[in-house]
Amino acid sequence: MLSRSTLSKAQAVARLSSMPRNALAATMLRAALLHTLKPRQQASAATVTATTASSVEAAALSSSAAAQQALAPLDTFLRRHNGPRESDVETMLQALGFKTMDEMIAATVPDSIRLPEPLHIAEGEYAERELLAKLKQIAQKNKVYRSFIGTGYTDVVVPPVILRNILENPGWYTQYTPYQPEISQGRLESLLNFQTVVSDLTGLPAANASLLDEGTAAGEALVVCLNSTRKKTRNVFFADINCHPQTLAVLKTRAEGFGAEIVVADYKSFDFASLGDRLAGALVSYPDTYGNIGEYKALADQVHELGGQLVVVADL
Repeated sequence: MLSRSTLSKAQAVARLSSMPRNALAATMLRAALLHTLKPRQQASAATVTATTASSVEAAALSSSAAAQQALAPLDTFLRRHNGPRESDVETMLQALGFKTMDEMIAATVPDSIRLPEPLHIAEGEYAERELLAKLKQIAQKNKVYRSFIGTGYTDVVVPPVILRNILENPGWYTQYTPYQPEISQGRLESLLNFQTVVSDLTGLPAANASLLDEGTAAGEALVVCLNSTRKKTRNVFFADINCHPQTLAVLKTRAEGFGAEIVVADYKSFDFASLGDRLAGALVSYPDTYGNIGEYKALADQVHELGGQLVVVADL
């Protein structure tokens, strides 16, 4: 018993054998053409479909990029940075005798400190609000312990009125020039007010609050003492051994540039008369690095009698 497919094939063969030769050739040619063209039509249709899908995907990506650019934060570094124009850069390079910026950097910056690849500032760029949130997240990983380091690094209680009107006042820490990111102007004004208050509270003729730290303020006091005397031989500066170590280190470094000599000893047992007219000034701390509060009236009289100036580092 034959199946339906076998019967169909047999009938087709019988039909072809009974057809005229010309008709049979035409039928076979038509079948061959259909067999050849059908895969090409399918491939063409697939190509059109793929091209259409790619165009739609590209359009979607373009729209997404445009939307991201339109909704990007405005307080990022690159948007807020005002750099020189290309024409300005070319003019400056021409004036310096260089053709490119890389050539100028290679001639001025040592290889040991120069990055071999460009600095990617915009990669992973954060807006100001996002950066503050990121820094807060990183800071939460810190573990706060009680510190016993001493040497002046102690916690203080700041009255809320001082905190609100001075430390948190934007007038003290906002730059006033677009090209200057520091807070020099507002900080200088706040320190001037602080120095005036300290001078009024202590009755001293002068008070100095350094822009940096206590050590730098002591170094500046050293220079004032050296410049206040007309004798070049008066170049010895005394520092109490109980001053903070970082203050003593800055004093020694600063004295090298002025040709001054730093004498570190205990003010209670040191013989100041041995210095004679070479003494330019003396430095003590109130309180000292161990928290002791000394009485400096007798020391002040002795230093002034020798023609020097007494400097007190006061942590008020």
